[in-house]
Amino acid sequence: MSSPSTAPSLRRLWSFVRPYRWQVTMALFFLLMAAATTLAFPWALRRLIDEGLATGASSDQLLMGFAELLAVALVLAIFSAARYYTVSWLGEHVTADVRQRVYAHVIEQSPAFFETTHAGEVLSRLGQDATLIHTVVGSSLSMGLRNLVMGIGALIMLVWTNPWMMLKVATVLLAVVLPSVYLGRRVRRLSRASQDREADASAVAAEVLNAIPVVQSYVAEQREAERFTAMSVRSLGTSLSRIRARALLVLFIMGASSVVLLWGLYLGTLSVRDGTTTAGELGQTLVYVLLLGSALGVLGEVYGDVLRAAGATERLMELLQTRSEIQPPAHPQTLRWPDNGISVRVEHLVFAYPSRPDRAVLNQLSVEVTAGQTIALVGPSGAGKSSLFALLSRFYDPQAGRILLDGVPIESLDPRDLRRHISLVPQEPVIFSGSVLENIRYGAPDATPAQVEAAAQAAYADEFIHQLPQGYLTDLGDRGIRLSGGQRQRLAIARAILKNAPLLLLDEAT
Repeated sequence: MSSPSTAPSLRRLWSFVRPYRWQVTMALFFLLMAAATTLAFPWALRRLIDEGLATGASSDQLLMGFAELLAVALVLAIFSAARYYTVSWLGEHVTADVRQRVYAHVIEQSPAFFETTHAGEVLSRLGQDATLIHTVVGSSLSMGLRNLVMGIGALIMLVWTNPWMMLKVATVLLAVVLPSVYLGRRVRRLSRASQDREADASAVAAEVLNAIPVVQSYVAEQREAERFTAMSVRSLGTSLSRIRARALLVLFIMGASSVVLLWGLYLGTLSVRDGTTTAGELGQTLVYVLLLGSALGVLGEVYGDVLRAAGATERLMELLQTRSEIQPPAHPQTLRWPDNGISVRVEHLVFAYPSRPDRAVLNQLSVEVTAGQTIALVGPSGAGKSSLFALLSRFYDPQAGRILLDGVPIESLDPRDLRRHISLVPQEPVIFSGSVLENIRYGAPDATPAQVEAAAQAAYADEFIHQLPQGYLTDLGDRGIRLSGGQRQRLAIARAILKNAPLLLLDEAT
């Protein structure tokens, strides 16, 4: 797949920067003032040389000349510090906004999205890619703009002070810019490929770390380590290609900048020898050429960073552009949820998972449950019991048939409203890092401790909870690793009981 240009990716990033227009304006003001102050330094240096050193000025006159240079340096320091603070503040806020927006969007995707997208890849985008954006917005972009202004300013001052030399220097600059564009495009392509390889390795690591007991029970540590090493080597190879391309880009720009500087020095020396330029003018011109060369060097570095950030932005924007397959209707119906339960009717249901479209899990299934009735679905593994629960919760839509609650098709309901009235205990109980209290209260955040204890007692979990070191305040660790499988199951049941929804779905919660 061909990689889109850098500009569209960065334009999409601008939507996150736009809310901070005031801070951007201040950063640009400080940046321009810092650049202007830097450009004023050669002018002050020229005055010191021509009106002080070259004419045998008095000590007071020399002191005034150095005072001018000191004043310029102090003003430069103030504006540079203000620019750094404002831009760093902007980078932190934009990166936080990007992470929050992407995370909030991802967790709203249907389970079908996670059938084809690894959680580790998403984490890589939220982590590494967002960090690259932070580097550019909070540092590199500011440096690039500052040096761009300085470079343009140096060119203008060269035209003003020595137009003939500027014309000669410009011919060398053209030879710098054109090859840099070609090398920059190659760096960007390799940056995107490198980030994809890193995401693949992160996905494998996340998968294995979440299944350590299984990995160790099958003595697969060495095999998994070798698999991760192989993916890391592929990632390393791509990264090294990117580094080589970027090093070549920097080498070319820095080398060309040095040529520009030496070319300017040579021409200036000839002018002083011929008497057409004063020593002060030569000093001023050389500093402007030096600023121009330095600006080109920094712009080369920043260009590489911007290209990497463009790839990172593209990957994050891909996540934001993902649209969930389950969407609420334009005009959702409102269903009355009676206290005595709700009737469920399944009519000729046909369903296959998006990742396995040729294999129907449910085929012409019809079930009817009256309000308040308790039924059990019995069948072998893979018969579709869990799939039916997923369809009832509208995590997926069937290929044919329909599900009705009190005669209302669930597609006409807002999925969020539907799920608020369903308590689901999955086949594999999910325990979050945090306390027992927080886990049981997950479905009813406003529940009182007394209500939580009542739900735990109903799920026969109260006894073992009181045996934990801090009772209901005991931290359960990552995925409830400090509990047995049965204890995790009872907490999941207590969570569903506390939610007290009209429709209770127990997926093998024995």
